Amino acid sequence: MYGVIIAGGSGTRFWPRSRQKMSKQFLTIFGKKPLISQTIERIEQIIPHEHMYVISVENQREQLLEVCKKIPAENLIFEPVGKNTAPCIGLVAQIIYNKNPDGVMVVSPADHLVVNVDKFRRVIKKSIEIARDYNGLVTLGIKPDTPATGYGYIQIDKPLEIKGKIKAFNVKTFAEKPNLETAKRFLKSGDFFWNSGVFIFRAETILNAFEEFLPEVYQGLQEIGKYLGTSKYPDVLKKVYKQIRSISIDYGIMEKASNVYLVESDFGWSDLGSWEQVYRLSPKDSSGNVKSGDVLLLDTKDSYVYSSEGITALLGVDNLIVVRSGDSVLVAKRERSEDVKKLVDIMKQKRFKKYV
Repeated sequence: MYGVIIAGGSGTRFWPRSRQKMSKQFLTIFGKKPLISQTIERIEQIIPHEHMYVISVENQREQLLEVCKKIPAENLIFEPVGKNTAPCIGLVAQIIYNKNPDGVMVVSPADHLVVNVDKFRRVIKKSIEIARDYNGLVTLGIKPDTPATGYGYIQIDKPLEIKGKIKAFNVKTFAEKPNLETAKRFLKSGDFFWNSGVFIFRAETILNAFEEFLPEVYQGLQEIGKYLGTSKYPDVLKKVYKQIRSISIDYGIMEKASNVYLVESDFGWSDLGSWEQVYRLSPKDSSGNVKSGDVLLLDTKDSYVYSSEGITALLGVDNLIVVRSGDSVLVAKRERSEDVKKLVDIMKQKRFKKYV
């Protein structure tokens, strides 16, 4: 078994705490350790460190080396340029395949929250069995309890006949992030799950899927694979990777394949996709506020306030996200917190790029 942690995201919705040189996965948001460290600890009881791989982008090398000291340095993979989830998963699959074609990969984002780690591990162990027994592409689906619009959804079909309490299903369809009315319909139907972004499959199985559904990406991976372990590998990786198509694993493969299975999961999961999600998951005071750092609130309610230095004071307001981090301050309505990404995109195009 092999663990694959995807750590190349920029986490722009968590600006100003998340920046290019210190992105979301390296932040301590819940608990006392960075999100990526928590992810490693969730997996290390199932998979030894020497079988763990972390893939990120070159400009995060320094941070990754600092937080991934338990993992062999040769297992830290750096993309020359970010190309979404399909190429990065394919690259690590090629590396693992060259060592062990039958090796089962547990692929997880580095920046998610899991509350019940024991449940998570039980679900992963069952998913590994299914990936082997059915030669399938397995994903973890979270049973929704609200009509969330910030997640992709997966619709289930017939259940698999497997032993134990954990349920698994054939997958019928994948759905992009819906509007509120569609999300309400998904919730009411009872056969839609949130897409967790956690995948389990054999290295050979996923590479076969690349060959069928993303042949041009597959050819690039094969070319890179020829030079693994040689002095030419870095140059070949740069040359080939720049030409590889940027595409998500969901859109490129999971939505098209017929051997996709969903394992029902309930372990207190969140992708922590916005400051609003952090607010909802955090304990609140009697006025519904969440505070971190030196914060003073008067006649203020239902707000999230983070202050890394100095004092941040709010008077007579409600339903705000206020984040003071280093040289930048964010003030936003809570319902607009997912649009922080748009704000960062605008900064990149103007004279404020240095703050990103």
